[in-house]
Amino acid sequence: MQVKIKKLNENCILPKYQTEYSAGCDLHAVTSATVEPGETKLIGTGFAVEIPLGFAGFIFARSGMALKRGLAPANKVGVIDSDYRGEVMVAVHNHSKTTQQIEQGERIAQLVILPVYQVDFTMIDEVTETDRGAGGFGSTGSK
Repeated sequence: MQVKIKKLNENCILPKYQTEYSAGCDLHAVTSATVEPGETKLIGTGFAVEIPLGFAGFIFARSGMALKRGLAPANKVGVIDSDYRGEVMVAVHNHSKTTQQIEQGERIAQLVILPVYQVDFTMIDEVTETDRGAGGFGSTGSK
């Protein structure tokens, strides 16, 4: 599938898959930034993207950056709708206890393009019963 990208900044590095079978392509910071402990900074990538209808872009943490430096998307998973045409941005949160420096060109997150469906919601009086029922967080791990 072809996805069109518009470069918005001369320092932009286009998204790139690091291996032949990578699910996510790396997003790079277009500028340097300092992120204090507990702080969230919005970091630009320097490009806009045309995600095809029926798909959305999902921004995930880079596992090494999250593990080694405590830097990850503040909203855990960012969503880029197919009708968004602004600069792709990453809200990076510093979960560590030390100040972190992000350098221009550094890989800050990964982008995965996935199919999405819009559904019609219908109001009903009762939901169908299941074995799980209303069991919530952790309810399936005790069996």
